[in-house]
Amino acid sequence: MIPFLEVLLALPFAMALLVALPRRLPRAATALLAGLAPVLGLLLLAWLTPAVLGGHVIRAGHAWIPQIGLTFSLRLDGLSWMFAGMVLAIGALVVMYAHYYLSARDSARRFFACLLLFMGAMLGMVLAGNLLLLVVFWELTSISSFLLIGFWSHRRDAREGAKMALIITGAGGLALLAGVLLIGRIVGSFELDAVLAAGAQIRNSPWYPAALALVLLGVFTKSAQFPFHFWLPHAMAAPTPVSAYLHSATMVKAGVFLLARLHPVLAGTDLFFYAVSIIGALTLLIGAWNAIFQHDLKGLLAYSTISHLGLITLLFGLSKPMAVVAGLFHILNHATFKASLFMAAGIIDHETGTRDIRKLGNLRRYLPFTSALAIIASLAMAGIPLLNGFLSKEMFFAEALDVQQRGPIRQAVIAAAFLAGVLGVAYSLRFVYETFFGKGPRGLETMPHEPPRWMKIPVEILVVLCLAVGILPSLTVAPALDAAARALLGEALPAYSLAIWHGFNQPLMMSLGGIVGGVLLYLGLRRRLDMHAIEQESQGRWLFQRQMEAVFRLARRVTGLVVNRSVQRSLLWLMLAALAAIALPLLQDLRLPTPRLVNQPPLGWLLWWMLLATVVMTLRLHRHRLLAVIVVGVAGLVVSLTFAFLSAPDLALTQLLVEMVTLALLLLAMNYLPPSSPPERARARKIRDGAIALAVGLGVGGLAYAMLMRPADTIAGELLARSLPEGYGSNVVNVILVDFRGFDTMGEITVFGIAALVVHALLRRVRMAPEKRMPGGPILLPVPADLTQILFPMALTVSIYLFLRGHNAPGGGFIAGLVLAVPLLMQYVVQGAESVESRFGFNYVACIGMGLVIALATGVAPMLWGHPFLTSGHAEPQLPLLGGIPLTSAIGFDIGVYLVVFGGAMLILSMMGTIRPSRRISSHRGTIDPAQRSKITGELH
Repeated sequence: MIPFLEVLLALPFAMALLVALPRRLPRAATALLAGLAPVLGLLLLAWLTPAVLGGHVIRAGHAWIPQIGLTFSLRLDGLSWMFAGMVLAIGALVVMYAHYYLSARDSARRFFACLLLFMGAMLGMVLAGNLLLLVVFWELTSISSFLLIGFWSHRRDAREGAKMALIITGAGGLALLAGVLLIGRIVGSFELDAVLAAGAQIRNSPWYPAALALVLLGVFTKSAQFPFHFWLPHAMAAPTPVSAYLHSATMVKAGVFLLARLHPVLAGTDLFFYAVSIIGALTLLIGAWNAIFQHDLKGLLAYSTISHLGLITLLFGLSKPMAVVAGLFHILNHATFKASLFMAAGIIDHETGTRDIRKLGNLRRYLPFTSALAIIASLAMAGIPLLNGFLSKEMFFAEALDVQQRGPIRQAVIAAAFLAGVLGVAYSLRFVYETFFGKGPRGLETMPHEPPRWMKIPVEILVVLCLAVGILPSLTVAPALDAAARALLGEALPAYSLAIWHGFNQPLMMSLGGIVGGVLLYLGLRRRLDMHAIEQESQGRWLFQRQMEAVFRLARRVTGLVVNRSVQRSLLWLMLAALAAIALPLLQDLRLPTPRLVNQPPLGWLLWWMLLATVVMTLRLHRHRLLAVIVVGVAGLVVSLTFAFLSAPDLALTQLLVEMVTLALLLLAMNYLPPSSPPERARARKIRDGAIALAVGLGVGGLAYAMLMRPADTIAGELLARSLPEGYGSNVVNVILVDFRGFDTMGEITVFGIAALVVHALLRRVRMAPEKRMPGGPILLPVPADLTQILFPMALTVSIYLFLRGHNAPGGGFIAGLVLAVPLLMQYVVQGAESVESRFGFNYVACIGMGLVIALATGVAPMLWGHPFLTSGHAEPQLPLLGGIPLTSAIGFDIGVYLVVFGGAMLILSMMGTIRPSRRISSHRGTIDPAQRSKITGELH
């Protein structure tokens, strides 16, 4: 069976990788590749449509981490089908629009890669059949939207808007995770099918209020509900294609999607009704009122989005079947007219150079076609008859009038609905009149004109949909709406009719009253107020900034207490924390293992005495930094010999290579330190430090003693027995790293790569080649500089050899990566970074990224065949002359480890060795002349 759902989900991520990798791909080809993902996705979705409309639920499942209930299960029903269609269809239109919107200075590769990443995250969220998997994609939408909102990173408002969105939605995601964990505890499963079948069990649980509150926190932060609504207008610093996508079909719709998805489980209680309805009504009115006074076109549309999201939330909060249908209907309608409006606003900005309403006006004379499209979409937003917004707004009024609660609750809902209709017409009228009519434009640098023909096509398609749904709803949107509503309500789906005319009734009267009231309100405000002079301050933004400042003040205070720019104090806290971690379990159960005598050969005693001597020498020479580093290197060499003595060649090789690279790193770091540390004169501090050092030493020694004295029957025997038959490798150490504990290794190389990138980010602005740093002529070398170049191909050969044999003999990706780094490191030291990189041209950052992608792809691939993440496969093809060649898929994961280790090590070392002196001499306590510095570091020219 073809894995349709897996392919559908993988398309955006695969295309994002294809778009991001080539560096010289033409912009048109980049846009074409980006557009292929949603187009192919729509074709796949169309193939599955008959089954979904027939009421079937399509499922696909793969084991991921079954021990915690996390499975990579996908589920396509009517609701997820509707949302996936919106994400893909509007995504395709946004890609076409963005191709013409982006300037030549904007990176099309980066933009479309981030957009496709975001598209994939949204698809994963709506298709997730496991709540934990849904949370994973939920947080991925926050991260990818952060990249999109902050795309223009040179602008401060873009950086602030992206940071604000990430913090608020990310915090909401953590709350959602807690709520999902509670739901999983109540139900006993995180599978969506099991959760949806346990609605009564969840609502009757004592954990229900806490779970509801946490899930609603996630919903409200993502969908910009009061009091978290303020982040959405500040996200307008993103490029307009991003705004059109986030506000119509993605990001902000994620919250209402989750509210709809879990509606059968969480709704039906008074707590749900009051919490969701009140928040929805407040958001509806606050967003609509603020939209009227915005001067930025995108700001006006952003607040109108907040208002419409509040309307949808209020409908779901009413907890009636027809209210759910109306909420789903308005989700579809809002996606079409809001995407077209944002694109029209982007065209206006693109052609006039401004979005300020105060500078616009009378644009119908200069952009007649765009003006007509924007006016129609604005009328749909206002709920004018014969447009799609009118139908869902009338359904909203009908549900407000039919609220079952009597008394003030019912009157408040009706009043909120009617007032929202009035305000919606008012801000729509301001958008239309002050942009396309009246006097103007004023003070524009260029004369506006119509955009390229293809830039308007996405707007035209969306506006035609607004008209088609408004005139022929039963033929256009009814099947999709029915499928989505049936997925939520099942047999409780009521009979309803999508028609333009339902006779003269109360909802129609409310609609007409809202239109008349909105016109009168706008005219009254224009007459009594100078709307262009009104400046609104975002109270939410002010509170957010004050809270962030308080958090940073607290962080600085804690940092001052713990770190205080003192390495000694940092080590003190680290050692105390280590002591606590050791002491707590020992205090609970202080039982020393029975000592066992082991015959030690003379070589073992020699290594032990050498190690003890290096420890004593380190203590004696600790103030002389260069000598101390050399002695520590000797200690590492002795440890490596000890591993070899104990028949652990993999550990011996790894330790030896790590010592070589670490020693070089320490020597490079010492270039920015005085040659010796100042003596410690305070007697009390000496006693304190000595006591802590003694306690830590005894603790570590005790742990080592306990490990050596433990029984011989451990998990090691099982790993030895299972390594060859299950891991297809006779080198148990490598099998553990790439198979048995591959998930740990994946986390370790990720952390290592991030550490290297952090060093790169901190030092890249002060990077400089060593030969430009040191005054005077080059130092004569005892060996020719070309010798280091000869070593590289030899080391490359050894590295590949160690890599290929690693699964069955000492070696592997980690060791091979370090082996390859050593000769390049020597060239950096001897010849300088500029000379090395001019010949080799290594991109270490790309090397890290490629390694992580390969490792991740190797882990994900088995899931396509129903196996857990990072499951290894084995084959032994028979080749002519060579015979059987044993192969294992773990080699792909090991390639990722190889690239990350090599790229990370070289990135750190190359950055540490090439820093401008002006950025580092100020930190020295004394002045070091160039000759002395050269002597200390051994840096050769």
